[in-house]
Amino acid sequence: MHLLHLNLHRAGAINATAYGCFTGNKAQEIIVARNNAIELLRVEGTDMPKLVSIAYQPAFCVVRSLVAFKMVQMTKDYLAIGSDSGKITVLEWSAETGEMKAVHTETFGKTGCRRIVPGQYMCADPQGRALMIAAVEKQKLVYVLNRDQLSRLTISSPLEAHKTQAICFCVCALDVHFENPIFAAIEIDYGDADQDPSGEEAESAEKNLVYYQHDLGLNHVTRMWTTPISRTASFLLQVPGGALGPSGVLVCGENWVAYRHQEHPEVRTPVPRRKDVPPERGVLVTAGAVHKSKDMFFFLLQSEYGDVYKVTLDLDPTNKEVLDVVVSVFDTIPIATSLRITRRGLLFCASESSNHLLFSISSLATEGAVTGRRCDDGEIGDDSDSAAKVAATFVPSATLNNLVPTDEMESLAPIISMLVGDLANESTPQMYCLCGQGPRSTLRILRHGLAVTEVAVSDLPGRPAAVWSVPKHIPVSAAAYFIVVTFTNATLVLSVGDTVEEVSNSGFLLTAPTLEVQLLANGSTLQVHANGLRVIAGDRAPQEWRTPGRKTIEKACANSRQAVIALAGGELIYFRLDDTSNMLQEMGTKELGHEVACLEMGEVPLSRLGAPFLAVGDWTGAVRVLSLAPESLLTQQAIMDVPHSPHSLCLMEMAGVEAGASTAASSATSSAAPMGAPQLYLYVGLENGVMQRVAVDATTGTLSDARSRFLGTKPVKLFRMGQGALLALSSRSWLSYSHGGRHLTTPMSYETLQYAGTFCTEHCPEGIVAISDTFLRILSVERKGEAFNQQAIPLRYTPRQIARLDGQGDQQPRLVIVEADADEYNEAEKAEMKAAAEAESAKVKSEEDGVAPMDTDQAVENGDKPPPPPPDADGNEDEDEEEEEAMQMPIRGPVPPGPGKWASCVRLLDPAQGTTLECLELGNNEAALSVCPVTFHSRGGEVFIAAGTAKDLQFHPRSHGGCFVHIFRVLENRLVLLHSTEVPDVPLAMSEFQGRLLVGAGKSLRLYDLGKRKLLRKCEHKGLPNMVVSLNVMNDRVVAGDMAESLHFVKYRRLENQLVVFADDQVPRHIARSCLLDYDTAAGCDKFGNFFVLRLPDDVSDDIDNPSGNRVLWDHGMLNGAPNKLTQMTMFHLGDILTSLHKTTLVPGGAEVVLYSSITGALGAFLPFSTKEDVDFFVHLEMHMRQEKPTLCGREHTSYRSYFLPVKNVVDGDLCEQFGTLPLDIQKKIATGLDRTVGEVAKKLEDVRNRLL
Repeated sequence: MHLLHLNLHRAGAINATAYGCFTGNKAQEIIVARNNAIELLRVEGTDMPKLVSIAYQPAFCVVRSLVAFKMVQMTKDYLAIGSDSGKITVLEWSAETGEMKAVHTETFGKTGCRRIVPGQYMCADPQGRALMIAAVEKQKLVYVLNRDQLSRLTISSPLEAHKTQAICFCVCALDVHFENPIFAAIEIDYGDADQDPSGEEAESAEKNLVYYQHDLGLNHVTRMWTTPISRTASFLLQVPGGALGPSGVLVCGENWVAYRHQEHPEVRTPVPRRKDVPPERGVLVTAGAVHKSKDMFFFLLQSEYGDVYKVTLDLDPTNKEVLDVVVSVFDTIPIATSLRITRRGLLFCASESSNHLLFSISSLATEGAVTGRRCDDGEIGDDSDSAAKVAATFVPSATLNNLVPTDEMESLAPIISMLVGDLANESTPQMYCLCGQGPRSTLRILRHGLAVTEVAVSDLPGRPAAVWSVPKHIPVSAAAYFIVVTFTNATLVLSVGDTVEEVSNSGFLLTAPTLEVQLLANGSTLQVHANGLRVIAGDRAPQEWRTPGRKTIEKACANSRQAVIALAGGELIYFRLDDTSNMLQEMGTKELGHEVACLEMGEVPLSRLGAPFLAVGDWTGAVRVLSLAPESLLTQQAIMDVPHSPHSLCLMEMAGVEAGASTAASSATSSAAPMGAPQLYLYVGLENGVMQRVAVDATTGTLSDARSRFLGTKPVKLFRMGQGALLALSSRSWLSYSHGGRHLTTPMSYETLQYAGTFCTEHCPEGIVAISDTFLRILSVERKGEAFNQQAIPLRYTPRQIARLDGQGDQQPRLVIVEADADEYNEAEKAEMKAAAEAESAKVKSEEDGVAPMDTDQAVENGDKPPPPPPDADGNEDEDEEEEEAMQMPIRGPVPPGPGKWASCVRLLDPAQGTTLECLELGNNEAALSVCPVTFHSRGGEVFIAAGTAKDLQFHPRSHGGCFVHIFRVLENRLVLLHSTEVPDVPLAMSEFQGRLLVGAGKSLRLYDLGKRKLLRKCEHKGLPNMVVSLNVMNDRVVAGDMAESLHFVKYRRLENQLVVFADDQVPRHIARSCLLDYDTAAGCDKFGNFFVLRLPDDVSDDIDNPSGNRVLWDHGMLNGAPNKLTQMTMFHLGDILTSLHKTTLVPGGAEVVLYSSITGALGAFLPFSTKEDVDFFVHLEMHMRQEKPTLCGREHTSYRSYFLPVKNVVDGDLCEQFGTLPLDIQKKIATGLDRTVGEVAKKLEDVRNRLL
């Protein structure tokens, strides 16, 4: 077995960020780390700033930390990366290749994420003179940065700043201007605690703030200052120095924010708390950012609840001594892993879960906001109870006050579970992903295809045949002026302005069907109809050209300077815009001798007066390329036979993507992302639904490198969509374009279209005007480059599992989702608490006799929303509600006082409509963790729902107050509890098995049948090592995944009524998910990011299935293991925890794959090779790519993919697909080594992905 790994959807989670100007030109850019890759984002736009992806680069290592730094008098920033490669890497943007290039890669330790190998923490001196990279324990290294005579960056040998038996929590560089660089670190010494078995020393151990100074003159690092700080301190923020501020650091942790600096007393302030946070619970500051301008600075901090605080320092104007640390409540946004503030006042929130957000800071005023001031009472400790006595309190508001959301980046992270199936009857399967956590939880429905926005829809009088839009003048970005719709016997002209109206005096011939409409270079409009050509030029009378004799025009094509028509019988007539008379004149004719099926000559290239070639397709299955050069007019240059009759043609240039192209995104606004040289292509749409793409030599017109793609069951119609995009219409609509260094052909998630054209207006610059049945539709394609579009359905709590509930008879399938949140009140408890709070508030108000109502400012201070203004007379109340909804952010709360509190529900959902049919809350502090549909053999085919729950569940130490399996009936889309059955441990996995319910509860496997009052236990196996986390069944076999001991093959012996483990794995794997590939083969993944396939030996499988032998019942293996061992067929390290595995196909007729989802929001697939030739090709291509394409951070590719066990029988498709990003000479070198051409290698890579999607 050999597999090819392909990534289908990039990871959405962000674990580190760095802000700077990396490409120059004063751009606002953010580089984000997505687990094992980096992505460069640019902020573009002024009114509504957006984040645009400029480049995405796989790193093939774990990216742990990012730091941007700029050398003095440099115009762009460098990027330093800390990773698991055991090296420090400095990257610089290369404008030539459109990607980040390694400038220096310095080795300092072993590979892997080790506690004493630096890479977890990193910081840079603000002047770009030195870098510190630190490990979790002991080691810290300082690198000196400089420039040589050619202004190239140089890096010194590392200087050690180690401290034995010390754990590091954070490092930060101080702003000391041009004095010796100083680095601050939070450390704790565990030396005494390590020698004390009683634990008293560990309880009294202190955290210290340590300053390390790099002496530039002596070139060494000294430990210059140490002071104790709060035990809860977790990270540091740099305080500006020089003329702007006092330097030093802001120490952030739980409950307190403190300013610390050498020879300066501590100034600490309690963090304002929510009113509903119990005193025994702390408020932990988890993220922060600093913003500096010429005359001021401030900090934005965020707590674990999502509350954002603005922090300012009150300074003594004489000596810059810090008098106070002012902490003001600012807003509440989703919890972030990282916050970044741009120099223009934009806040980037890299969310911990779900979508990432970009905000504009609309106001910095904190008047009326709840504010915390310094606390000088030395008796007040750092614990939560002490802080709660002096901290200000507030009520959080879901409405944003100082921030305005301007953009949102979609992210599936974390995907907790996934289900694949065609539940909406769309002929292609959808992916139903459980995403997010807490109040931001969603069910994301993913469909293969680009997202389409419907701008307008209009009903037409009849069934149209074609549609065109005619702009006012030549630039395609101009607003559309006419929409021309043709029917079988007439033409309709619509004018587009503030409204769409029918026009009767446009100059178009309205009594005949139109074949072609084109705006000419002289400003006139060409209309081709069956009997001739009509040129419409403003107020002048239209000019007519009639066909000779009684011949009619069958086909036509035109551009801004040329036109070609095909008459009945196969005669071609060529017209050209004369440069002298500025009129369209006949230039030549050619008799083909057979009927013409389609014509195409493409747009006029830049710096040329006409298109060089004409493509002609006929009904015999031949496509000819004719020259349009004056000296060889209409002479044949090339011919190609196609397997079926051509239906349409399209000649167009696209950015070269196979020869030295970059991995930069092909954004029209990105000047720093060059693509390859444009290549002329001929697209051929065939009658059998296949589209062919052929490269055309721009000089000779010869054809080469033909590639095919099946698009649908209907003939393919091709339409040019602006610059570098092609729309292909069959039984499904497809968009072909260049993006990210690859040529993509992606379906559009929209209903079938019959005809289309470009539509460009100010508000819709890249629109599509199309017809579908009797409707005229104006569309816009969103998020190019993504293979899937998303539909989000909000959920109440964090989703845990999803299951498909098949309907009976004509009933559509439904989804069952179990949700549970720890440390959360359920809806009923929240309603009671809210009612009690309102009653208490009303009681207080009634006791305050004669007190005036609270004003708006006071209400805002208390966190209450002011009363809404009266609705406008024009009826704009709905618009105000929509704007207010856009400013709402989901908030968590109230918070229970201690652990072990759960809120949970079971949801029944209609996937086709996206509506919830039933949401049943669970009481008794139960958490639903698993769900499974089951059909009991004794109940006549009725489908029940089994939900596994745990009461009073706690994780550390692990305990519970009882575990249950609830059985629900579904009656008229309502969930009705039938009964509950107690089980010995947490039921994390359940499955239907031969008309019964198989439950994995702790170490036990139990087989239940349905009883009247509870489930009846029929069989049990107690021999599994730790805890069952996954169950897969096929016939009489069960594959049980253990939490720490890999997969176990279990057989149910019906006659003996026993569950017997007959095979297990030799390697102890911490199973996360598993799935069956066939009767003897299972695929699985563990909690360390490894994917593997295990197979039962053939002779063992035969012995087990032999009904005459019972040896399996009494045979035992060594060391309490099973008598037989599974064989490892494949092994591959993904570097990401997988949350689901499915054996499925993604498109009708596509290859069967193992599809997975991951905790970081990535989707991928393992595709089995069908021939030995493919195996040999991809194995050797991967070998060449490992040698010719070094990884970004210097990590050995083979070492990374063999993180825990050697990689086996899996080819890394992500590495192979970087073939197109290599320089052309290296591509030729690799292709020669494979005995192929560059085009054949690129075609092979494209064909493999097309098999998948």
